[in-house]
Amino acid sequence: MSITLYALDGCPWCEKAHDALEGAGVEYDTVWVDALHSERNEVARVSNQRSVPVLVDEDHGVTMGESANIVEYVEQTLA
Repeated sequence: MSITLYALDGCPWCEKAHDALEGAGVEYDTVWVDALHSERNEVARVSNQRSVPVLVDEDHGVTMGESANIVEYVEQTLA
């Protein structure tokens, strides 16, 4: 599986996404992003947005933001 989570250290929404992935036993990589939105070029490149969290599931061709959507996706698709 090739899952990447773009996250900001200390972000409560990012922690929810991390918790969902950990709870489901999903192996994933974390890319820690800069606190400044203007410096989040990699996030913008993969998702056309600069906010986090962003989950990229290369195996399923899915890129999504919003922690609630990520948690639902993890529970319904990856768990």
